[in-house]
Amino acid sequence: MIRIFLVDDHPIVRDGIRSLLVQEPGLEVVGTAGNGQELLDQLPDTPADLVLMDINMPVLDGYATTARLREEHPDVRVLALSMLAEEHYVGRMLEAGARGYVLKSASKDEIIHGIRQVMEGRMFLCTEIGLAMLRKVLDWNTVSVNAEPKKTELLSKREREVLQLIAEGLTNAEIAEQLFTSKRTVETHRQNLLEKTHAKNTAALVKLALADGLIK
Repeated sequence: MIRIFLVDDHPIVRDGIRSLLVQEPGLEVVGTAGNGQELLDQLPDTPADLVLMDINMPVLDGYATTARLREEHPDVRVLALSMLAEEHYVGRMLEAGARGYVLKSASKDEIIHGIRQVMEGRMFLCTEIGLAMLRKVLDWNTVSVNAEPKKTELLSKREREVLQLIAEGLTNAEIAEQLFTSKRTVETHRQNLLEKTHAKNTAALVKLALADGLIK
């Protein structure tokens, strides 16, 4: 029996995933938590084999929680379960110690397959993530090794959408409402934009994007 702990700050997501997993033989959901700290507080009394871990959460996010688990509970394996598809997020979670990454849009069968693969000691990426990375590798091989890409060429489609709305003067809350996502996710995108472009602030970020013709 694989003992699974669900960690996500949205109760409706936790309930939905739980309802999928409880129907599967050999899987048992032993606990749920709304953030990483709640998980760490419960683990001593609720042993688990695998944690299905969201990334963007209050108090203690998925990156920090996964790193803590690697140090404090090395036998507990982590499978990231997120709506964030960009390789930046995948890389950070794997670097923190996750053994796999599955999108919330994945099918029930793929999520369960990911759980079993991780528990068998293998690394796992869902099909959508794996194909996206393969396409990027193939595209990269067609580009001259001497070509220096613009900083803004490193941005994902969603990051470009957020950047356009930032340039239009929208707040994080307004961007979140327009893109049907959470304010915390927008804040993460904004920070990633600054890191990828090495811009010191939002004004410099917008100036760079205008110079590259990325935004209107």
